[in-house]
Amino acid sequence: MLLSYCTNVHPAEDLDGILRQLDTYAVPVRERLGADRLGVGLWLAAEVAAGLAADRASRQRLSAELTARGLAVQTLNAFPYGGFHADVVKHAVYVPRWTDVSRLRYTLDCITVLADLLPADAAYGSISTLPLGWREPWSSSHDVRAGIAFEEVTRVLRTALARHEQPIKLAVEPEPGCVLDTVADAVGWLAERVEPEYVGLCLDTCHLAVSFADPAGAIDRIHRAGLQVVKVQASAALHVERPGSEQARAALAEFAEPRYLHQVRELAPSGEVLAADDLPEALDTLPAEGPWRVHFHVPLHAHPDPPLTSTTGVLEASLAALSAHDGRLPHVEVETYTWNVLPEGQRQELADGIADELRWARAHLLGQEVPT
Repeated sequence: MLLSYCTNVHPAEDLDGILRQLDTYAVPVRERLGADRLGVGLWLAAEVAAGLAADRASRQRLSAELTARGLAVQTLNAFPYGGFHADVVKHAVYVPRWTDVSRLRYTLDCITVLADLLPADAAYGSISTLPLGWREPWSSSHDVRAGIAFEEVTRVLRTALARHEQPIKLAVEPEPGCVLDTVADAVGWLAERVEPEYVGLCLDTCHLAVSFADPAGAIDRIHRAGLQVVKVQASAALHVERPGSEQARAALAEFAEPRYLHQVRELAPSGEVLAADDLPEALDTLPAEGPWRVHFHVPLHAHPDPPLTSTTGVLEASLAALSAHDGRLPHVEVETYTWNVLPEGQRQELADGIADELRWARAHLLGQEVPT
């Protein structure tokens, strides 16, 4: 299968900038891996997606530029709308919500673009999207408006399939703190509203780990509801077994950076999962009587400094459960967008880091060795 890495790690938000970033990072990554072709999960900010959707010649140019570089696109990340590398992102990544026509328009633009980028051997294309929006404010009227937007997306996806041989599927990505916080929330909302042929789930394994969900149980719940895992974002969260210790608190404080939101969940001795919306809040308010998991995408191949560990075991269990259930894997996209906000001592030159992650993913998730 074609393993991809997500280009939301790169800040470019125009076509020329995207191509420069691909030349600077994606092509060297492919070369480091000794691969003829490298999968890239493109992130296109709304403005560039709109420009490409409006101009078929630009889409053809992008397709040709990707092919010339030995790059292939089977999936887009349409969760961040724009400004994903601003000095402070935090809650801004969850807007516009699915109640806003701008979110619908952006997603439709991404469908138009992906239809012209898919390689001939792709079984389908996938587009991951946010889980409706941040949880507050949200009401039954918001549910109705979001449901209408999903109906329109489905209509367009059905039309796209009539025009092209390869289907494109939308993948909703549950995330802690959002309207669809967990896999269970996403299944409950989607099962009542969508056509599974066109809309399913994006399983971000960092988010899954933070929720303390059982991977096999979560995947079984999805399939029992008649839904599909369309895409996996291969990612790992921070785990700390004893967050109340002085050493653990000092180690966690190094990850409390100002750009992204780092939701925290604590598994209390009672079995209850306690929540904090960001790491500084967790350090101030959670009782720290049970283990914590932190929504901070850490490199798959690296090991955080003790007493912190990562949740790559959840990632491996998720892929094993999916493979056992379906006999094959959906799209798998390595998504570590946090390289530039890691603690100084844990950073790596970006092309080297991405190559090392992909090498780890092939060996541990797909059972394939990659040339060094």
